[in-house]
Amino acid sequence: MSRPELLAAASPHHVLAATSPQNATEQLIGSIYVWLVTNGLQMVTWVLGGLIVIRLIRWSAAKYAARVDSSFHNSDLIVQTEDTKHRRALVDVVAWVLIVLVIAIVLIRFLVILNVPITGLTGPGAVIGAALGFGAQRVVQDILAGFFVVAEKQYGYGDVVSLMVTGGQNADGTVEDVTLRVTKLRTSEGEVITVPNGQIIKATNLSKDWARAVVDVPVPAKADIGLVNDTLDRVGREFYATARWHDLLLDTPSSLGVTDLELDAITVRIVARTLPGKQFEVSRALRVSIVRALAAEGITVAAGHDAQSGAAPPATLADTVSAPGTDSRTGRDGGA
Repeated sequence: MSRPELLAAASPHHVLAATSPQNATEQLIGSIYVWLVTNGLQMVTWVLGGLIVIRLIRWSAAKYAARVDSSFHNSDLIVQTEDTKHRRALVDVVAWVLIVLVIAIVLIRFLVILNVPITGLTGPGAVIGAALGFGAQRVVQDILAGFFVVAEKQYGYGDVVSLMVTGGQNADGTVEDVTLRVTKLRTSEGEVITVPNGQIIKATNLSKDWARAVVDVPVPAKADIGLVNDTLDRVGREFYATARWHDLLLDTPSSLGVTDLELDAITVRIVARTLPGKQFEVSRALRVSIVRALAAEGITVAAGHDAQSGAAPPATLADTVSAPGTDSRTGRDGGA
């Protein structure tokens, strides 16, 4: 190799070129380290802080529910008040809204940390918002409907409801959870039904303030109607005097007389006002007492007919959940 070639090989430019990949790697690692200890650490801190706040919100909501249940089990109450059921649903909705706000705040802080100009996102954000609004009409409809469900106190936690949804089908059960988007029901078979609030056409609350047990008794057309009515009135008085059922009734079951006439049968109706959600249990027991009393008088249910009532297997929570500060008979606030 000639002398000029040796000098060219030993020049500083070639030495720097030989070591430049290593320097670039070190610079990249250094840049990543600086980002991790500054912006990266801030992002991790916001994520952990958000998770802690969300966990605190959920813990507070669960603590309130546990306190309500504990107060009920340590009291003589039978059913919960309407205000308590509404507050329980309101706590769930507020917790859900707060969690959404926390997530939104964390996302905004991410954009700030990454130096993304938020003001520059106004135009694209409007376009994306319009697209999401058009594509997520059902979600918006569900949230608006859920807001009115809670604001108007249509039903709350522990209520026995029958919801008519889009398509004409019914969803029946006990309300286990109410958010701005969905309502969750527990059926008597233990199944959980999730109904989007925007799909609810009609909500029938079977346990608001008070309920009515209705029993229709078909008797043969040749039966003595006067004797039947007297027997039903006597059954109602004895039923009301029974300690087990007295606390569930608001008044004495009474006969309304004949409600239907057929060629071979006459239908007689007896009704009773009960505590909310207890009409199913009362009507089943009342049917048994009526059949026995009529049989003792030599009167049987008309052939080919059944003693009908509004009874159905009661949903679980309607029979077990209540709240403090209410009258054990009416379920209303003691100071009302």
